[in-house]
Amino acid sequence: MEIFRKHGTARAVWWLLFVIGVAGIGAGSQAARAQSLPQASTIGPIRLSSQPEIDAGFRLLYELKFPEARGVFQSWENRHPDEALGPAAEAASYLFQEFDRKGVLTSEFFLDDNRLLGGIDGPPDPQTRDAFIGAIQHAQDLARARLKSDPNNADALFALTIATGLQADYSSLVEKKQMETLRLIREADGVAKNLLAVAPSATDAYVALGKTNYIMGCLPAYKRFFLRFGGFRGDRVLGMQQLEMTAASGHYLRPYAKLTLGLAAMREKQFNLARVQFEQLVAEFPANAKFARELAKLKGTVGPSASK
Repeated sequence: MEIFRKHGTARAVWWLLFVIGVAGIGAGSQAARAQSLPQASTIGPIRLSSQPEIDAGFRLLYELKFPEARGVFQSWENRHPDEALGPAAEAASYLFQEFDRKGVLTSEFFLDDNRLLGGIDGPPDPQTRDAFIGAIQHAQDLARARLKSDPNNADALFALTIATGLQADYSSLVEKKQMETLRLIREADGVAKNLLAVAPSATDAYVALGKTNYIMGCLPAYKRFFLRFGGFRGDRVLGMQQLEMTAASGHYLRPYAKLTLGLAAMREKQFNLARVQFEQLVAEFPANAKFARELAKLKGTVGPSASK
């Protein structure tokens, strides 16, 4: 995500005014909501965070079998039309498919500052884009409708956290919409924190927080300085710690967190940490040759078969 471009002081001042404005949007209401949330002990487990069919769909997704995963998610949606988790999972299948097409979740992309902070080359696939946007909007509409009558509903917050985090990823890395990305980051951060306040075990939420902290922490110092005026405090160390939490105990997004953590560890030259993540991914998803290829790079070998 390339937040600033080198176009002189005038553009830097414009961005400063913008991020200050973004920081003010909803900040007071988010704080009020956080203060009014009940203690976690009064909230039961998230019913929808463990659904065998959704689990099976995500497994297909991590095996890069995107149409098959989508079929599983859509079948579940048809039987649970009022639940936001189904379209949120469907949206994940479209995002990961586009990421795979553009090589986003690879060391070649993640270790290249111009690509990691500037987004993909070329336009997105229009059919995938339209389907992704439709699934995201459907998930958000369902989640927000439920939250109107039950603001602390953990299922709705869980689905909304996933959906908004995916939307921020798409805006940043695929569409490269800088202003929209900042707004979505603010929204995803607030929803994730509200979810964790009522359901601390929902560690999938830390993916959105961790990626945001890490990528913003990779920005040059002068860019991070301006972003701090808007309340965006990138922190690479904190970001990796948050990703580790999901990688250790997350549910649907645990492999995604392990992959992101492994790539971040490669950037930080923490090769042992990176190797552990990819060894575990290869063991869990042997059909995904791309995991094996990243592990082979770490071991100084060549070819996708060098996973042992």
